[in-house]
Amino acid sequence: MGRIEDEILQSKFEDKYQKLVVNVLFTASWIDVKNIQRLKPFGISPQQYNVLRILRGSFPNALRLGDISERMIDKNSNATRLVEKLRLKNFVKREVCAHSRRQVDIWITQEGLSLLEKIDKSMSEWQQEFKNLSNSEIEKLNSLLDKLRD
Repeated sequence: MGRIEDEILQSKFEDKYQKLVVNVLFTASWIDVKNIQRLKPFGISPQQYNVLRILRGSFPNALRLGDISERMIDKNSNATRLVEKLRLKNFVKREVCAHSRRQVDIWITQEGLSLLEKIDKSMSEWQQEFKNLSNSEIEKLNSLLDKLRD
């Protein structure tokens, strides 16, 4: 990947802010496509992967659907549908809470934990996508992206 002007065949932008927005959106899409390709052999989507990682983070404790939704990267994801797809694959289980029938508790299963372990082993390949950035550049970029959202 090169300069944004070369990637989208556009030499002029209204201003540096428009260029920044286009560059961030283009790069986010590029990362998303790479992530989809990385997870495809495991039979899950990036959104399903995000749910599994959230549940692994709370393991062995359960989470409610609202807790999962709050923590998701993609706030537009349908957590109910994602959890159901993962349940059908035996990666998560859900049960009506004993003390509140309106609450559903969701846990990651051993199969879900095993899948994440396999995906974790492929993480070094995923990180190679960013090998052209130094550690200090990565820290600076993280800092700038955090600052952008302030």
